Amino acid sequence: MSEKDFPFCINRKIHTKRNLPPVHDHDFIELVYVLEGEAEHIFEREGYGIEAGDVFIINPGEVHTYKIGHGHRFEIINCLFMPTLFDEAWLRGLGISESMDYFYVHPFLNTNDRFHHCLNLRGEDAVTVLSSFETIIEEYVEKRSDYMTLIRLKLVQLLLQLSRYYGEKATFPCKASRRKQERKIFIQRICGYIERHYNQKLSLGVLSELFNISSRHLNRIFKEETGKTVIEFVHHVRINKAKKLFTDTDKKVLTIAMEVGYDDPAFFTRLFTREVGCSPGKYRGLDHDKGMLV
Repeated sequence: MSEKDFPFCINRKIHTKRNLPPVHDHDFIELVYVLEGEAEHIFEREGYGIEAGDVFIINPGEVHTYKIGHGHRFEIINCLFMPTLFDEAWLRGLGISESMDYFYVHPFLNTNDRFHHCLNLRGEDAVTVLSSFETIIEEYVEKRSDYMTLIRLKLVQLLLQLSRYYGEKATFPCKASRRKQERKIFIQRICGYIERHYNQKLSLGVLSELFNISSRHLNRIFKEETGKTVIEFVHHVRINKAKKLFTDTDKKVLTIAMEVGYDDPAFFTRLFTREVGCSPGKYRGLDHDKGMLV
């Protein structure tokens, strides 16, 4: 996905045991439709069976790959796009009042069983979705006039259609309850991303752009769900990682500060002292089984 103005790619892929992708994550959204065959989807170290007709989404930062047996193969349609593909003002012009995050972060799946309840399409629903994918592929390959706009429109239509299918199958008692669950999972996805990328340059602006949500709205719902602002949670994760490094290694404060994402060791020391209640040096000297200096 090298086109900055149109961060989108779609293709068909046939996977065999020889060409399976390594365990990986990415900063874009991956919408997958299984055309033929069966496989095991390894998602966040857990395995889930997938088969023809399954539709699911991998969000930014989520780690996954596939596993299949000898002599087997499966074919998928792989649709990749950045959250920035959809401009909020453009969506509002279409009459979509809420962020598209809610259509792809948790559109099909049960809160506890991340892939046990992905959409498995049959009959007319499968034909409709496949037709939409094929239209998008045709536009992407041929690149005729206005193809970018047509792809955006068709992809929004497809995501809304999938969300409708999920809504018709969902067991949540009401729309409000489903929205609450979706928001909870959305925040969990962001927390997971922070846990995996805590040592990188993380800010409210970076995360809001990555997940295509306004900074103000993200901070508000994040604090409602976790009790912390986004940056407070980033510091919390980093300090916990630093505590483990102080306990398990002899690395210097400067080294540990850099490893957990802080360029300024003085700032790190002040933050650590405020959060933990003692300096890094004193913390390292504690007997952590007894809470006493040794």
